[in-house]
Amino acid sequence: MVFRKKRERLLPCQSEHFMLSLSALKKMVVSPDYPPAGFLLLLLLLQVSTWYSSASRFSVKGPAEPIMVLLGADATLPCQLSPEQSAAHMHIRWYRNQLSPAVFVYQNGQEQGGEQMLEYRGRTEFVRDSMDKGGVALLIQHVRASDHGQYWCHFMDGQNSQEAIVELHVIGLGSAPHVRMMGPENGGIRVLCSADGWFPKPRVQWSDMMGVNLQSLSEFQTQDEDGLFCVEASLVVTDSSLGNVTCCIQNPLSGQEKASAIFLPEPFFPRMDPWKAALAGTVPVLMLFLLGISYTGWRKHQAKEREVKKKQRESRERGQMKNEKETALKAKENLKAELEQRKALYLTDWRKAWLYPDWRKEKFKPANVTINQEIHQNNCDPESKENFREETQDLSLSDKRGDCNLITLNQQDFTSGRHYWEVDIMDTDEWTLGIYEKLTGESGLSTDLQKKKFRVLEKKGCKCRALICDPQEISLEEDLKIEKYPQKIVIFLDYEDKDISFYDMNQGTHIFSFTQESFTGSLYPYFNIKSMEHSPYEQY
Repeated sequence: MVFRKKRERLLPCQSEHFMLSLSALKKMVVSPDYPPAGFLLLLLLLQVSTWYSSASRFSVKGPAEPIMVLLGADATLPCQLSPEQSAAHMHIRWYRNQLSPAVFVYQNGQEQGGEQMLEYRGRTEFVRDSMDKGGVALLIQHVRASDHGQYWCHFMDGQNSQEAIVELHVIGLGSAPHVRMMGPENGGIRVLCSADGWFPKPRVQWSDMMGVNLQSLSEFQTQDEDGLFCVEASLVVTDSSLGNVTCCIQNPLSGQEKASAIFLPEPFFPRMDPWKAALAGTVPVLMLFLLGISYTGWRKHQAKEREVKKKQRESRERGQMKNEKETALKAKENLKAELEQRKALYLTDWRKAWLYPDWRKEKFKPANVTINQEIHQNNCDPESKENFREETQDLSLSDKRGDCNLITLNQQDFTSGRHYWEVDIMDTDEWTLGIYEKLTGESGLSTDLQKKKFRVLEKKGCKCRALICDPQEISLEEDLKIEKYPQKIVIFLDYEDKDISFYDMNQGTHIFSFTQESFTGSLYPYFNIKSMEHSPYEQY
């Protein structure tokens, strides 16, 4: 690396002097008087010289054959360094007849648009996928007739430069020849053939129905403003037995051709007999008749083509609809299979998965509960919420025996098994939801709160917490972080596994679980539109 950096700083005159000095050093190496101590240093210098001279030489290769592209398509002009080496640091230029202005210039790692020819601006693109191996290409978009010809790709690395020639052949396939009769001439019928939009200059060839070539009487070719050729050739047919005459236009580069034929009725040919005057009168009639027949046939042909295209389009649309339907069915089947697979995995170990409450329901039995909808809906109505809050507060103060539980269990209390029930919370600002346990060994009325232990979730305003409390103490108080408060909650009670879980039914997400709880009595569902701090506990 040290020797390489020094070599890159050498000027041309210094490089020549350096090479001459190395030649002298070679003579000194073979001299028997030269001390052995400097022999290895001289060998190293000779190796650097060889490396320097080989690294500074490169050549540029272009495609061996001309690149052919249709008019209006995109053309790619490739060039390759030999031997393979990175061209990222080089000055690369594509040009036509002179170095500047150029077709494209790449220098200092980017395109230099200041030197670009106006007719190529916005139509060129530098292809550098293989630049690290010395392979680059110029992409010319929407090729024109003026793009036809030779291009030079020029590479410069410091004082060294090489270039290669790339030949681009633009092929323009113009219109099909239009052949028509022009009238009698020199004892025969003059036929005219014309076409436009061809490039380069096309070849015109007449032939009869047997394929024998016929000599043109005249041929004119002109170029329009886009450089495309318009051709017009004429032929005088004197042999009335030829029947059909064909005009063929051929591209000289690709060999592609387009041809049209015309039928020459024998009566159209001039005759030197008494019937000439009569024939001259019938020609216009025959022409009109033929035009009528041709027009009728053309109309039928057009109608048939439209019908065929319509059927093809309908067939493609049916095929596309069929493919789309098959794709949709396949996607539906794949989704169904994936859901079945997920459900199977879930059901194998549903206790550990805190997801999919709908699937979890299959392991639980729905509880027969009733919610006091009238009180609940009044609390959710903003207009009547304040009046209802005053009414319920007065009710709780007047009736200290009740706990304002809005949910009623219409079956035997929970002492075993798995059960679930759902509660529509809606937009209630304050609520308490869960279960309570009737403690054994206590006396008093069944609605006495002194006998109950609550395991509930409580919401008040923007705060939510989980509580376990009884008449003597609060054994658990944990704040919950909930981004979006649920509108509908489902409670799962597993008596044997001692688990009480709460899920957001709309979101399908887990909220909280009371696990490893010890149940000693009967369990009942509990739902209140007040928080525990406003519960009847404060009244005792």
